[in-house]
Amino acid sequence: MKSRDIKFLKLMAVLLLGLAKPVFAQSQSTPDLDIGSMVRPVPSNAVFSEKDYFVWCGSMIKGHDKKYHLFYSRWPKKMGHYAWVTNSEIAHAVADHPNGPYKFVNVVLKARDRKYWDGSTTCNPTVLFKNGKYYLYYTGTTGTSKINYPASAKDDAWWEYRNNQRIGVAVASDPSGTWKRLDKPVLDIGDINASDGVMVSNPAVTFSKDNKVVLVYKEVEKGTSFKGGKVRFGVSFADSAFGPFKKEAKPIFELKTAEKEWMIAEDPYIWFQNDFYFAIVRDVVGKYTGQEGALALLVSKDAKDWQAAKHPLVVGKTFRWENGQDSGTKLERPQLYFENGIPKILFGAVDDNSEGPRKNSYNVRVPLKKLEK
Repeated sequence: MKSRDIKFLKLMAVLLLGLAKPVFAQSQSTPDLDIGSMVRPVPSNAVFSEKDYFVWCGSMIKGHDKKYHLFYSRWPKKMGHYAWVTNSEIAHAVADHPNGPYKFVNVVLKARDRKYWDGSTTCNPTVLFKNGKYYLYYTGTTGTSKINYPASAKDDAWWEYRNNQRIGVAVASDPSGTWKRLDKPVLDIGDINASDGVMVSNPAVTFSKDNKVVLVYKEVEKGTSFKGGKVRFGVSFADSAFGPFKKEAKPIFELKTAEKEWMIAEDPYIWFQNDFYFAIVRDVVGKYTGQEGALALLVSKDAKDWQAAKHPLVVGKTFRWENGQDSGTKLERPQLYFENGIPKILFGAVDDNSEGPRKNSYNVRVPLKKLEK
């Protein structure tokens, strides 16, 4: 073989190796998080409920008092399940251990004058700690129409409260102290033709490496009636916990195979870790996990473009109790509790159908086992 041919082959080898490096680096940097393998059966006592109230959501944080503070939505059972959007309030329970038991302490965001954007209802809490302050993001709404109880989505008046949902934040120096909320929402709707032209709700919030606030939210577009159209999710960014938030124009969690679906994902919980954003969402039509109603893990480098993680299934369309019994119902409103960067407990809401559909609900604590390397 001539020397020039040898030089050519060496040059081609160098070029091929150079082209291969980015591909290899990208595959190596893709997170290998598998929360589904960490999920364990739920003990019967890992339930937080209240006799006379529907209990929904559930966001827990460890306070500087070394106690564990759970913030959740609740509303009277006598008003019916659909009164979540007309009469919910955010309550507070405390435990000495992350696994509970949790005991009700007080209501932190009560109903107030209906002239306020969150005058009648507060729900969907997500609590975070940053720079010595606790921040409680939530959905609020108000309305003037009279509701017939038990509340129903068949009542046209119900939709006034649903469409008036906006996102706000309350702040406190102590999770057991007084929470100060704002007179205006931190995230409002866009123009009438935007993908969030009808309402925004369900805040999921985290902080980026450069301390920006990342807010993912549920949005509803204009439809052919007052009920609105497709339900999607958006993302916005701010330098302060109080905003102003700059919205990305395009919805997130989108899939080409589900563009015509009314809703693809719901109930996101997000966090930032090891240079990646992660989200746990309810897989509404099974596009991420193959199971309708399952919990799916998604991943993103910028919180704008998301894809299913290597191990997308977190919890199937049902979960298992410690006694071996199947739950018979899905887990909703997921939230994680971390210790030293490791997820330890998956909190979630359950619509318990043992007393009949929409008759009872509570929060459960799903234990997560740390995987050995």
